[in-house]
Amino acid sequence: MQMNSISKLPLVGFILLCSVLASFGELEFDHCERVVKRWADASHSSLEEHPNKDKHSLQDLLFFLHIPRTGGRTYFNCFLRKLYDNAEECPRSYDKLRFNPRKEKCKLLATHDDYSLMEMLPRERTSVMTIVRDPVARVLSTYEFSVEVAARFLVHPNLTSAAMMAGRIRKNNVISTLDIWPWKYLVPWMREDLFARRDARKAKGVVIIEDDNPYDMEEMLMPLHKYLDTPTARDIIHNGATFQIAGLTNNSHLAEAYEVRHCVQKHKNLGEPVLQVAKESASLFANVVGSQVLSQVVASNVTANTKTSKSEESDTVSESGSDKSEIQNGTSNKIEAKSGNMIVQTLMEVYEGCITHLRKSQGTRRVNSLKRISPANFTKGTRARVPREVIQQIKSLNNLDVELYKYAKQIFVKEHELVSKKMVSTSKRSIVDLQNVFGEMDDRKLWKFVSVALMLLLLFLLFLFVNFRRRRTSKVKV
Repeated sequence: MQMNSISKLPLVGFILLCSVLASFGELEFDHCERVVKRWADASHSSLEEHPNKDKHSLQDLLFFLHIPRTGGRTYFNCFLRKLYDNAEECPRSYDKLRFNPRKEKCKLLATHDDYSLMEMLPRERTSVMTIVRDPVARVLSTYEFSVEVAARFLVHPNLTSAAMMAGRIRKNNVISTLDIWPWKYLVPWMREDLFARRDARKAKGVVIIEDDNPYDMEEMLMPLHKYLDTPTARDIIHNGATFQIAGLTNNSHLAEAYEVRHCVQKHKNLGEPVLQVAKESASLFANVVGSQVLSQVVASNVTANTKTSKSEESDTVSESGSDKSEIQNGTSNKIEAKSGNMIVQTLMEVYEGCITHLRKSQGTRRVNSLKRISPANFTKGTRARVPREVIQQIKSLNNLDVELYKYAKQIFVKEHELVSKKMVSTSKRSIVDLQNVFGEMDDRKLWKFVSVALMLLLLFLLFLFVNFRRRRTSKVKV
């Protein structure tokens, strides 16, 4: 009987241990729930009290919150930089350690910092915008870019040499990818992995690569499915857009960011309050997306066209050939093209030319980098090689970003409809104005007007015909 009692002691101890752990887990969840709720309540209050909450005009400072691998660098270089002068761009935009938001005439800030940077900015004079991308594409692109940049260091004989070179670049006061979040964490981590695998291949001698799938080429680089499940990826990459818009990345200026983020990562059902804050922020950002920025260009052109003579008389045109115009809220906000006044059509043409050039240079750089881990190579076609279960893994790990992306698309549709209605309204007003003009003309003047219009149309058609003939001739193979 005594022996039976003794034999039951381990079982009783195990049950007690499980009870203690369960109680501790409940206490820990309750603590996390309070932490997340307290942060969410404060965030909602802050957004509700935002001085520009109900304003739909671009403010003095545009903060472009650049979520990595969303095409933001292209948008910044090929669009925003065409609207703002060099002097208006905040210095060291992507380097928060040297960034001075109080600089005079600082009107364009682009950075990978999260929304918590607003604590350093003049909220009443700042507009925020961002770009959200499909989470699966963003995560795949993050993996590919981490590998690409890390592979550049394989020109060095060993990891120590590569690290020393990176240190010398920093000492020369040159801003590199390694200085910018999140790459300052992801690239060194991937670089170390690539060097370890290269050393392992050298130790083995001849290595035969049996599969040409770059996302699962373990001899050359960390397979994608393993990359996704690492602590680094969970902390920095997954749900990255939501955490960045909510101001909760590991680069946050908020003291509570670490605890809130890790509570949400540990308890998936606590992510809903964070998602709601991110959605509310995204709605606030939508006031200045696209149409608002472009409206400033249009307003600038209208001002330029109607006040040309006054500008020439008073000599108020700057050296760059751009004029100053007032925006709707009454504050001066100079949005100029570097080559002078730029209509929207011209801006789009410049944008298309710029992205073509950027994509070509980026493609060349990628090819040169990935040569060092050949046959691994990333193209649009190779993404089809990612297994369906890995795609599902990405969606599951980025559940908040999936919902945020759906919400962002809904906002985009609403904004597009709003802009379309404005364009229709403007067109109707223009037609009415033309009708009024024609109504005031007598038959003789109207006939002259129609004759001139027909003559111009014939000249235009003749130009198209000649241009078409030249194009056909230029394509003939000799």
